[in-house]
Amino acid sequence: MSLQELNNRVKTDLSYLNFDGPSWVKPIRHHEGHVYDVVIIGGGQCGLGAAFGLIKERISNILVLDENPNGYEGPWVTYARMVTLRTPKHLTTIDFGIPSLTFRSFWEAQYGPDSWEQVNKIPRTDWMDYLRWFRQILNLPVINEVKLQLIEPTEKGIHRLHLEGKNIPSKTILTRKVILATGIQGGGEWHIPSFIKRNLPKQLYAHTSEQIDFTALKGKKVGILGGGASAFDNANFALSHGAAEAHVFIRRKKLLRINPIRQMESSGMIDRYHTFSDEEKYAVMSHFFKNNQPPTNDTFERAASWPGFHLHLGAPWLDVKQTSHGVEVMTPQGKYIFDYLIISTGLITDPAFRPELKLLERHILRWKDCYQAPKELANPLIDQHPYLNPGYSFASRDHKGKKLLYGIFAYNYSALISCGLTASALSGVKVGLPKLIETVADQLFQDNKEMILKDYFDYDQVEFTGYVDNDFSEAMQPISVGEKK
Repeated sequence: MSLQELNNRVKTDLSYLNFDGPSWVKPIRHHEGHVYDVVIIGGGQCGLGAAFGLIKERISNILVLDENPNGYEGPWVTYARMVTLRTPKHLTTIDFGIPSLTFRSFWEAQYGPDSWEQVNKIPRTDWMDYLRWFRQILNLPVINEVKLQLIEPTEKGIHRLHLEGKNIPSKTILTRKVILATGIQGGGEWHIPSFIKRNLPKQLYAHTSEQIDFTALKGKKVGILGGGASAFDNANFALSHGAAEAHVFIRRKKLLRINPIRQMESSGMIDRYHTFSDEEKYAVMSHFFKNNQPPTNDTFERAASWPGFHLHLGAPWLDVKQTSHGVEVMTPQGKYIFDYLIISTGLITDPAFRPELKLLERHILRWKDCYQAPKELANPLIDQHPYLNPGYSFASRDHKGKKLLYGIFAYNYSALISCGLTASALSGVKVGLPKLIETVADQLFQDNKEMILKDYFDYDQVEFTGYVDNDFSEAMQPISVGEKK
């Protein structure tokens, strides 16, 4: 099968499902102009999946906005530096159960079924190509290079979105619902230890989430802080681009070896996470934070195969400073000099860090407001996460905030504690997206309930148009019991 044949198959499959049928949602009129039913912020995998799911449910008055250029949404060809995805290749994601829309179909259409059997994990750039194809074949309404600045709640459940960027349709647009499909950083900010920011000029370091000119590091010594998978991805990437040495420094004395996500994928925990109590959710995620993801075997082997690769265990950075010879890094084992530093210290989730939530964050309920964990499990990084409703909508700390937050959904990494991996990892998207779509659709229906019920009770469109004369009607009268014909 060729890619064109797959395209035709997708269109046929969707026609059988009556995809893109007329919307059932009643439009809203507003003196400022058009009101969207849903605006999705983020055109990566979750934003595209959400858009498809909404249209599939006949909610078509939607718009997807992404701050990046077309084809560069999300991390995959911007700051992600792994060779392959870490997720098992057989897991499905944003296809909503339609086989022709799966990555496997996309791959086999280009390389054949036998080639799929040879694939161990999905190559990162091929995954991005799949997302580009997915957007194109479904003709999803995405506008690129538009950034959300602020969500401003207005009257009657309408949100005014303030926008910037070269392709903005206008400085503000109106919408009833907002889905923040903003990925791993969408619930907070990337973390760089304060002593690094305080002691070094920015040109001497970068976080792994930033664009890095690796060609400028050719022949250089690079120090990398962090023990997660991305630290090893960046070490391999730097060495493959000609860096002389890449040193990975890890606080722990031993490398992590167990990946809890693999157990969650096979145990039903991702699918049934919502059935846990708050106590159980907190315990699960406290364990998850302590173990997190180790580097994959192939990632570690690729990095370690370079002669310039060095691993330092039990070696937290105590201090850094700029010297005439480069950047000096102090560890318990001694001092090291590097030309450049790469910081792989993850992120901190807290709605207070999100500029678009500036008018709302003080109302957003956090986990610390709802549950006090036992001392041995308590983690301030968990406590700052928003305490979300089951359908990913924000919950409010107070009565005023309930109205202001209504219609805003956090389908991003900030949902991790409340909803598990269903919005935070490819492994969970298959489970999370249908729940998100159902909740958004239910809200839209409830918002229109009075009008829908009035239309129902007023409905008088004649369907049966057959002619029945009086003689035929009398002939068909029922006979009473005991009556003879």
